[in-house]
Amino acid sequence: MSDKHNIFISHYGHDDDHVQSLKFRLKDSGYDVRNYSIDSTKHNNQKKPTDKEVREILDTRIKNSGTFICLIGPETHKRKWVNYEIRKAYLEGKRIIGVYVHGCKDNVELPETYKRYGGPLIGWNSVDKIGGIISGENTPYENPNSTSATPIHSVTRIPC
Repeated sequence: MSDKHNIFISHYGHDDDHVQSLKFRLKDSGYDVRNYSIDSTKHNNQKKPTDKEVREILDTRIKNSGTFICLIGPETHKRKWVNYEIRKAYLEGKRIIGVYVHGCKDNVELPETYKRYGGPLIGWNSVDKIGGIISGENTPYENPNSTSATPIHSVTRIPC
């Protein structure tokens, strides 16, 4: 577990507290992670970037991450940049994990791009499983309450 893992945590901006909590929980569980996503610890309030600048930043950070985590909360599916980030992670061949935000156990809508490209869905209380996935282990899908679930889709990836 001593290897450093570069991760990108896609999220709705108002869920930033969950991003911070997830990072601390992973570190407390012994996983050495470097977060490449844009969260409250990395804001520069001098000027609002253009969409082109945001895309360039996201593209670089997603490319440099090993694992892509999407926090799934009640508003996540409505966010333009979340869908862009998921699509980009898929095109970069990243492992895409969905993590239900704490308290979102009832009928949370998944982003359309997650339905199409996403991998395992994990409950908030499954930090060890999240860390295992980051480390390269295969983990079954879960419901928001951490019970076993069936995959939302069946994808066969063929190397080109």
